[in-house]
Amino acid sequence: MYWDDHSPPHFHAKYESYEVMVNILTGVVEGKFPKRALRHVLDWYDLHKDELMEDWELSRNNELPNPIEPLE
Repeated sequence: MYWDDHSPPHFHAKYESYEVMVNILTGVVEGKFPKRALRHVLDWYDLHKDELMEDWELSRNNELPNPIEPLE
């Protein structure tokens, strides 16, 4: 997530030269990613939707987001 980023709530994921943006509310993905890497991002998203939304709200209020565990 980036500070002062635009709505809707979303996060960015990068892999090599690829980047996607994932809408936290809907799971809709914008951008291009290798299939296997995207599957990992979406698995992580499914596990942490609530935490991502909390961090989005914290960031919008200029507060530090909480760390979120990586996908093992």
